[in-house]
Amino acid sequence: MREMPEAKLVVVQAFNKEWEAEMAKSALKAAGIDAMIRADSVGGTRPHVAWASGGFELLVFEENAAAARGVLEAPKKRA
Repeated sequence: MREMPEAKLVVVQAFNKEWEAEMAKSALKAAGIDAMIRADSVGGTRPHVAWASGGFELLVFEENAAAARGVLEAPKKRA
């Protein structure tokens, strides 16, 4: 069996609301960047717990972090 190289995930942005994190994740997916959301919301039953413990964190592979931040910052620059 071949060993998989270790991949490091980094937080590129945190959100107070899950829907905001989902929208950002969708934007990254459209840009070809894999992402996932990490949050302690007690299995989705207590979203306020996630907010109190750092929010909904958007994670990407470390090598994609700069590109992901660029995608997420683009709408802010247009405003």
